[in-house]
Amino acid sequence: MEKKFISLSYDLMLKDGDGKLYKYESAPKERPFRFITGIGYALDLFESNVAALKPGEKFEFQIPCAQAYGEYDKENVLELDKGIFLRDGKFDDEHVKLGAIIPLSDGEHTFNATVTDISADKVTVDLNHPLAGEDLTFKGMILESRPATQQEIDDILHPKCHGCGGHCGEGDCNCQGDCNDCK
Repeated sequence: MEKKFISLSYDLMLKDGDGKLYKYESAPKERPFRFITGIGYALDLFESNVAALKPGEKFEFQIPCAQAYGEYDKENVLELDKGIFLRDGKFDDEHVKLGAIIPLSDGEHTFNATVTDISADKVTVDLNHPLAGEDLTFKGMILESRPATQQEIDDILHPKCHGCGGHCGEGDCNCQGDCNDCK
């Protein structure tokens, strides 16, 4: 399957408690969403709905929650001992606060969790994706659609530099790979 580079603008709409659509997020044409098809960067149904469209074409489609981020699962809400969030012997209230998304690990995998409650001895976290249980409605327009170059594919599939911003060798490099490839 040909991998395509696609740039598009969109509004992501969700339904409120009354079933009316409201804008949840946007990618305006000034800061478009860019991705390459077939590498798992975007939801499968999102890709299939936009992959055949040409620049200038508008789109509107819905992705049911089961085919987006799944149903909301109450078992993915956990109460954790506040002691695991200590930093230098004190509770890390700089990073662990209501609404914060924090990384958690089980030793093998890292998960993002949203902090939903903090009590005297517990921190409640939600491991569900923020859009779990939501049907997603996308409205937008294709800005660019073309075959992806091998360099674009390689840059996504095999990143060699993580965050140096092109300053390798200048003391502020956080590279975890071959810094000679940073640009």
